[in-house]
Amino acid sequence: MKFKKKIKPYNLAAGGWDSIESTARFIFDSQASLKSIRNLLNINKNDGFDCPGCAWGNDNKSIFDFCENGAKAVAWESTNRTIDRNFFSKNNIDFLYKKDDYFLEYQGRLIEPLYHNGKNNYYEPISWNNAFKLIAKHINKMDHPNQIELYTSGRASNEAAWIYQLFGRLIGTNNFPDCSNMCHEASGIGLKHSIGVVKGTVHLEDFDYADAIFVFGQNPGTNHPRMLHSLRRALNRGAKIIVFNTLRERGLERFTNPKKPIEIITPMEKTVNSAYYQPNLGGDMAVVRGIVKYLFEQHLIHKSSGKNDIFDCKFIINKTHGIVEYFQEVANTSWDQIIKQSGLTKKQICEAASFYQTAKRVICTWGMGITQHKHSVNTVREIVNLQLLFGNIGKRGAGLCPVRGHSNVQGNRTMGINEQPDSVFLDKLKQYFKFEPSRLKGHNTIQALNAMINGHIRVFISLGGNLVAAAPDYVRTKKALSRCDLTVYISTKLNRSHLVTGHESLILPTIGRTEIDQTINGNQYITVEDTFGMVHASQGKSKPLSKKQRSEIAIITGIAYKTLGDKKIKWNDLATDYNLIRKQIADVIPGFKKLTKKCNTLKGFHLINSASKNIFDTESKKAQFSRSPLPNSMFANLKSDVEYFTLQTLRAHDQYNTTIYGLDDRYRGVYGQRNVLFINHNDINELEFKDGQYVDIETIWDDGIIRSIKNFKLVPYNIPSKNLAAYYPETNVLIPINSFGDYSYTPTYKSIPVRLKLSK
Repeated sequence: MKFKKKIKPYNLAAGGWDSIESTARFIFDSQASLKSIRNLLNINKNDGFDCPGCAWGNDNKSIFDFCENGAKAVAWESTNRTIDRNFFSKNNIDFLYKKDDYFLEYQGRLIEPLYHNGKNNYYEPISWNNAFKLIAKHINKMDHPNQIELYTSGRASNEAAWIYQLFGRLIGTNNFPDCSNMCHEASGIGLKHSIGVVKGTVHLEDFDYADAIFVFGQNPGTNHPRMLHSLRRALNRGAKIIVFNTLRERGLERFTNPKKPIEIITPMEKTVNSAYYQPNLGGDMAVVRGIVKYLFEQHLIHKSSGKNDIFDCKFIINKTHGIVEYFQEVANTSWDQIIKQSGLTKKQICEAASFYQTAKRVICTWGMGITQHKHSVNTVREIVNLQLLFGNIGKRGAGLCPVRGHSNVQGNRTMGINEQPDSVFLDKLKQYFKFEPSRLKGHNTIQALNAMINGHIRVFISLGGNLVAAAPDYVRTKKALSRCDLTVYISTKLNRSHLVTGHESLILPTIGRTEIDQTINGNQYITVEDTFGMVHASQGKSKPLSKKQRSEIAIITGIAYKTLGDKKIKWNDLATDYNLIRKQIADVIPGFKKLTKKCNTLKGFHLINSASKNIFDTESKKAQFSRSPLPNSMFANLKSDVEYFTLQTLRAHDQYNTTIYGLDDRYRGVYGQRNVLFINHNDINELEFKDGQYVDIETIWDDGIIRSIKNFKLVPYNIPSKNLAAYYPETNVLIPINSFGDYSYTPTYKSIPVRLKLSK
């Protein structure tokens, strides 16, 4: 595609005709228009495939159950452009490394296994058998099992994730760093401590019954657009949508449904919120604490005047623990601290609390604007505290809803992709497969990177993903991977990670979610789990581009067979009949009994969630109020007199995770470019800069390492003063590898202290 650079404010609603036009443009650009259209007719259907984009649930209320960005993902995968041996004979690694991420993936699909020997400056073809033999050789000569890292992207199916973790544990490791470590890890930890489960408690249908939906730190219009339909329906029937987001995002302001012709041809755009608040980055915990403080004050007023309690005291007494200590912490938190840290006025916080108080059923939903800060776990637990006060868990139209990112990232964790598996899971593996799995804690993503930097890791295998672009501290991430003896990437397209090679490297081409997976036992299907705990089947419909492409399952089982043999597991049988994999899952993982039968006879099924039934698997067997003070500072390492801005990284509209579909971000008015910095207009004036000038951005950190990027264009935006935003992966270099969340180890992508200076 050709891109013209410009900054032009976008005045239309999200969705609408522009969404249709954008979808059509990407379909045409795939050079496989008919295939892309056929795929879109099968996306999110009971006999089709699950969208390879976000993890939002399927409501089956529309013939076309996909969004603009889902269509981009399908067209991106459906392309007829291919990368073969001729491509690498003309383009060496150094040349490709200098290209941007959009260029790399735009080249097309990988169609044959590729090998880099660490000496030459290019990849060359290798047979599947020799690729598997090379991997097995490196694994079998390791000094101990923990010299391997088995990284996982969220898009892998349940079946692929299951055999991947089984392979790793048979080797003897729990080193399973994955993309969850970098996104919603804080959600799982916070929820587990508070309510005994690691997942949300709502179903998609609950959005049709909520009286109020509190949306924290997320941008559905770009990251999970189908959520806008649920919010619009809720608003239309009278529910209140209360938004907390640092930036004004068009998708949370106005929305035109592109599936309704009457809305496209007439000015029928509608607002998506009842109130929109813009807290400081990292200020959401203070916002929620302020809401609770106001409601607690109202509670005391009601109690002193003999009125009914505003809290659900019956629920609190019977179902929770720690209320007295929590209320003491609330009382100890001053309004001055709440206001300063949140960035909102007391009036705004009290107004938001009033919305909450008048609603009988409330859903609290959040994204990575909550989970990518140092104090994210405590923020998640503070949201839980608010819901517990009103018994807004375990009833229709109410609950907790972390909106997961990539399709099946939640399912991967359910299948055992976890560096800290619980003993119950390991005991079941031991009993079923007759081996002793390691009980040692494995590495999360940050720990894996540090282990590689320190030379402790010899083999790195990546099941999907693009770790170099996704991880923080690019220079150190690059160093980490380059120190491995062998790096292996199971991928559909070329990406940045492939160009940061170990001493030897392999790229193994896999089929995508949209494509037919045929074995000697016929066409196979896989299963996925959405953000609401719904499991359903997914089966591609398009013919793969090359006979040399293999499914993720065939690749993993091929590696496992060459490495371990088939005395304990008949890997080749699993590769040709996925029902055998599902039988293992059904026999070991709770909630998956008769998995294959359910997939064949039902449209999908919900996994059991005890907390949604007010059964809490905590130490007290009750939901636990969390007593955590507000953080004294977002950055404990900075001196009080240091002047800084707080930067967050985010996606552009033509982007999904590290995949760059194009160089436009139309809702924010940016076209043909990505090196931009969103900044409050008054901050530009105070710095004596001008709109459109270019600045260098440097991280303020105390480890003696300079982290900076140059020539980012200043774009004035509706964002609070002293808060900044820019796209990743371009700005990931600014995030120190040791700047991560308490308990979660999630990099602080949404809170980076920086200074600005004009570029030379």
